[in-house]
Amino acid sequence: MTRIVAGEVGGRTLKVPPRGTRPTSERVREALFSRLEHQGAVDGARVLDLYAGSGALGLEALSRGAERADLVERSRAAAQVVAANIRTTGFGDRARVHTTDVRTYLLSRSGETMLGGDVDLVLADPPYDIGDQELAEVLDLLAAWIGPEALVVVERSTRSPEPQWPGHLVLEDRRTWGETAVWSASPAPGAGPA
Repeated sequence: MTRIVAGEVGGRTLKVPPRGTRPTSERVREALFSRLEHQGAVDGARVLDLYAGSGALGLEALSRGAERADLVERSRAAAQVVAANIRTTGFGDRARVHTTDVRTYLLSRSGETMLGGDVDLVLADPPYDIGDQELAEVLDLLAAWIGPEALVVVERSTRSPEPQWPGHLVLEDRRTWGETAVWSASPAPGAGPA
């Protein structure tokens, strides 16, 4: 069972896709969001949840005060679960699910998001089968999407190597909770879209 940990709809149960996803555990979400809230990264944020799975990360952000969230998931079945979870949480006016590949989504907007402005918080929890090079490309494409004060959070297995950070992002922090490693990066000073 997966549920929203805290905030406006804390305790609300979320559906999980039947296969192909690995939802972030409640323990990890609680620790991660406690840290993000302490940093002031959630309240009023415009969020981009990449590889959304069940949508638990983006919906947790909304429950804790994020302004809007775009959730990107390539699996049609998983995207339908995300849409159902958006309805269950009542965040239909603040969340949108996009059924497409993450790279395609980032390339298709040319820096123009559905949020109507810069993204403040990126939550990326790619499947284990996403290669390091593909993740590096996705991180590079974020240059056109994120604002100068944004935070990019990448969740992986502790057995995965550190992401290859593009020049526009600087590693700020690395945390581990059990088998989960979480890296946080922010825009390099003076960085932005080419």
